[in-house]
Amino acid sequence: MAKSNASANDTLQMFLQGVDPSYRAGANMYLAFYTASPGVAGTATTNETSYTNYARQPLVKASAWTDGGVTFTNAGLIQFPQCGVTGATLTDVAIVTTASGAGEIIYFGTLNSPLSVANLIQPQFAIASLSATEA
Repeated sequence: MAKSNASANDTLQMFLQGVDPSYRAGANMYLAFYTASPGVAGTATTNETSYTNYARQPLVKASAWTDGGVTFTNAGLIQFPQCGVTGATLTDVAIVTTASGAGEIIYFGTLNSPLSVANLIQPQFAIASLSATEA
């Protein structure tokens, strides 16, 4: 997964200037789906999907990830709401700072293959199927 420009700047400020990003104190991050890459300059709403019933999913910082050294993977099943009438093709995923709205993208990446979501389909990530690596 790549960092957004804002996240890269936060990282440099934290390490070089001792300034913690505001989201660091919160208990959760959120996982969001996209119909195209949000890009390094995007916010959490840039190209975010809007399939019927969609909602970002909370990731509890203390327990959502398994530390594999260089690569972190999701520690539990992550399930998004089941799609209603209006579907979408999902291509990208991001870890973001807010449950809704134009929060900051921390990391983002492209799915291995696009996922077509239609009525009654529930997107999910099985345990250890989502990974974040610091390049």
